[in-house]
Amino acid sequence: MTKRPRRWLRIALIAVAIVVILILALIGWGFFSISNFGGSAAPPPQTTLLPTFVASGPLATSTPIPDRGTVSQPPDPDAYTWELVTDNFERPLDLQSPADGTGRLFVVEQPGRIWILENGQKSGTPFLDITERVNDGSNEQGLLGLAFHPRFAENGFFFVNYSDARGDTVIARYRVSADPNLADPGTETRLLQVRQPYANHNGGGLAFGPDGYLYIGLGDGGLANDPDGNAQSLDTLLGKLLRLDVDNGEPYAIPTDNPFGDEIWAYGLRNPWRFSFDRLTGDLYIGDVGQNAWEEIDFLPADSAPGANFGWDLKEASTIFEGPIPDGLTLIDPVAEYTREDGCSVTGGYVYRGATLDAWQGVYVYGDFCSGKVWGLLQQADGSWHNELLYELDINISSFGLDPAGELYITGLGGQVLKLVER
Repeated sequence: MTKRPRRWLRIALIAVAIVVILILALIGWGFFSISNFGGSAAPPPQTTLLPTFVASGPLATSTPIPDRGTVSQPPDPDAYTWELVTDNFERPLDLQSPADGTGRLFVVEQPGRIWILENGQKSGTPFLDITERVNDGSNEQGLLGLAFHPRFAENGFFFVNYSDARGDTVIARYRVSADPNLADPGTETRLLQVRQPYANHNGGGLAFGPDGYLYIGLGDGGLANDPDGNAQSLDTLLGKLLRLDVDNGEPYAIPTDNPFGDEIWAYGLRNPWRFSFDRLTGDLYIGDVGQNAWEEIDFLPADSAPGANFGWDLKEASTIFEGPIPDGLTLIDPVAEYTREDGCSVTGGYVYRGATLDAWQGVYVYGDFCSGKVWGLLQQADGSWHNELLYELDINISSFGLDPAGELYITGLGGQVLKLVER
């Protein structure tokens, strides 16, 4: 692996990158950094931190689910199939479901709409339409993520991650209206506005952890090779996994056990495209998009210490990238990685904990946007990991999702929603 040029060559690199940006428009979909370039230069990243205070304790935890055991190896893929639910969405990027007893699915479209999917039918009116606020002018911008408050049934709160008119990342809270199938766009409360120096590597994922806190994935700010060193710098929120207490403070508070006294929970990420918590164990899985050689899945057990460093841009996956590794710095290598022979942009998934497919219990399912490949990843009794290719789908895998029962779905950029079922 060729190391990144030294810092004094970055000005030359950026000049070359401006030319490459012209090529980006011809590439088509580059949302997962297929080209590893994107956007035009902008001032150094700045973060607007709205008023906060330090929280005194954890929030309410998510509802526990039954332990149905964990299989010893991934299942026989021929016994199961990805069934098409619908294919009439516009660039769907996320699928989420609240714990409100309705069984509804909510599908996020990149231009700025969220639709309800119920019994296989798309709602006639968007649940939320903020297209006038969302900038989807670049392949990696738009309405990127959705998370429902654990007590959504009581308070009606949900959170989104989108790119605003300037291209900045906005984390905002909304509330459902008196009609449970319509959100009120006038209830927007902005939690964070993070300045983005380039148009790519925005991350986009949101999820509530088992501790009840809101976790947010941010990429390194873009271009290529992390030219500003954002992922390893603790002076910026770029290239980080953030952790906020959204039940205290206005609009949020910083949990007392966050490792650096601010929003940062973990760092060293390039472009985390989808992360999730095992709903049974609380373990964390992250799909982090690589530079030119490797795609990776990162893993943090539920009892891990805060402040984990996943290595970018000192490493790309488990391979030295910029290096050398400073003395005393501990980096966490991925539990699974693959080369460009198998794809070019990882899409993180979920651990299956549903009630109908026993052979999938405990299997982490993830894929690749470019190749349509789907893998099953499973930790063995001795602590090692077994990673197995299960499917090759004819879609661009933009995200995975779970319904309230824990059944597994895939969204495809071409408009598809698929569900994993038994043949």
